[in-house]
Amino acid sequence: MKEVIWLAKAYGERQKMKTPDFTDKLSKHLSGFGSVAIAVSGGVDSMTLACVAHEATAIVVYHAVSPAVPFEATDRVRRYSEARGWALEIIDAGEFEDQAYIANPANRCYFCKNNLYGTIVSAAGIQVLSGTNTDDLGDYRPGLKAAAEYGVRHPFVECDIDKNGIRAIAAQLGLTDLAELPSAPCLSSRIETGLPIHAPILAVVHRVEKLVRDRLHPSTVRCRVRAEDIVVEMDEPTFKNINDEERVKLGSTVGDYFDEVGVNRPVRFAAYRRGSAFIRVAT
Repeated sequence: MKEVIWLAKAYGERQKMKTPDFTDKLSKHLSGFGSVAIAVSGGVDSMTLACVAHEATAIVVYHAVSPAVPFEATDRVRRYSEARGWALEIIDAGEFEDQAYIANPANRCYFCKNNLYGTIVSAAGIQVLSGTNTDDLGDYRPGLKAAAEYGVRHPFVECDIDKNGIRAIAAQLGLTDLAELPSAPCLSSRIETGLPIHAPILAVVHRVEKLVRDRLHPSTVRCRVRAEDIVVEMDEPTFKNINDEERVKLGSTVGDYFDEVGVNRPVRFAAYRRGSAFIRVAT
């Protein structure tokens, strides 16, 4: 019995040794940089990176405001910057003046990041970092091409840290609000590929998602604008629990919101499906 207990204890110690201390690993990696500029969207990835980097080296945080960025994200960046003493620069990257971005092609994110990183590199004149993690590498991410063109580095990738690892770092640092923050791609991702991006429509998309969160409290909600209809997606448990009366009321309100900006399409509800508004053209 003693031998069994010893073996179990030894195995447990080995498992602990195998569990990487991502916070320490990332901090040591970042301390090797000089002053850095960090592109912070307000999401868990870039916010966590800024929190760790601020303790490891000198940073300037750059946050781009645009119709595609929810005001909650900007508010989060401002609050953290004030509380933690970050040097913060609020910028307009100018993507809404770029017709290639407005046209919303399959590689729209390239034009977004091209404008963003171009603006930051010109303003900062120092190494730019992003919150890209290893999970992002397995997806279609044309924005990474723009990052490479501007020499942007990705510390999470360089430290082999994925999304779960980032949330673990945030939790370890006591940043509960960040650790539990749902993924929130930019509002332009809700517009079906090929449909032009218009700021008033993005404002309604955000308004609808807030309405659904307030009424149904889903863990995930996306308001998709498609060529044929408006689709309000939510996590499957919430979707399955909507009764007919709520569907009718909510659908009518959503339709009214879009009527205000000249988008007259039927409204339907569906279970959340990641990236369902994205259409990649075969090559």
